[in-house]
Amino acid sequence: MPRARSEERRGEIVRAALEVIAERGYRGASLNTVAERVGLTQQGLLHYFPTKEALLVAVLEERDRWDTGGGSRTAAGQWRLDLLASLVDYNAMRPGIVQTFSALLGESVTEGHPAREFFTDRYAQVRAEMAEVLRTEFGDRLPSGLTPEAAAPLLTAVMDGLQYQWLLDPAAVDMPAAFRAFVTLLQGSAPA
Repeated sequence: MPRARSEERRGEIVRAALEVIAERGYRGASLNTVAERVGLTQQGLLHYFPTKEALLVAVLEERDRWDTGGGSRTAAGQWRLDLLASLVDYNAMRPGIVQTFSALLGESVTEGHPAREFFTDRYAQVRAEMAEVLRTEFGDRLPSGLTPEAAAPLLTAVMDGLQYQWLLDPAAVDMPAAFRAFVTLLQGSAPA
């Protein structure tokens, strides 16, 4: 019972951290603000996450678990293009999480950011996974003649780039429709 309560409290803290990071970015987020959102002191929060970096890692891991349906990123290797489109639909229903991810991603490109290594590793893995998605869908060549490895960074960039555009102007950018249009472009077929 105490272990279940501890895990529940950790989950509350991670959700609060997601909110605070979405509002203020990682550098602007304080442990004290996160602690206050869950009714703890900063010292109480440090019992669950001994550093701000440890909390950041938990936030990033939780976001990846949501994107893979509770599985690991490795388990997500069975994605298909239609399932990626469903993921984009799902992301459109959770702007706070998309905003947190985007804020952290943007900040992580700065030297010394604690999420830099996470995102560097994550993108290497995601590019490999997207190459496999494309290989499963098209074989060794897409209709355009590109290899899955050449198109994988583009697929990844479209998914994440659409998130930024959608966050900045959701009325002008229909993220799910735009992603489906990109899939049509990849398939080399005229829209129905």
